[in-house]
Amino acid sequence: MKTVQISLNSIDKVKSFVNDITKFDYDFDLVSGRYVIDAKSIMGIFSLDLSKPIDLNIHAEDTNVDAVLEVLKPYMI
Repeated sequence: MKTVQISLNSIDKVKSFVNDITKFDYDFDLVSGRYVIDAKSIMGIFSLDLSKPIDLNIHAEDTNVDAVLEVLKPYMI
């Protein structure tokens, strides 16, 4: 598992983020405080405080994380 910090501070960013990660078969969790939600759920994402950075847990083998990180670059802090 790999954890990165991302920022989803606009509606368009949330929509494009979900579209980008649904292309992967891995599980993604967003962690904000004590809340953990499925990162592929738009409704779940909007239940978080998007004004602050959010931790993204990527549940993938280390050899496959590079492709995911390349797609996530626009959202990473």
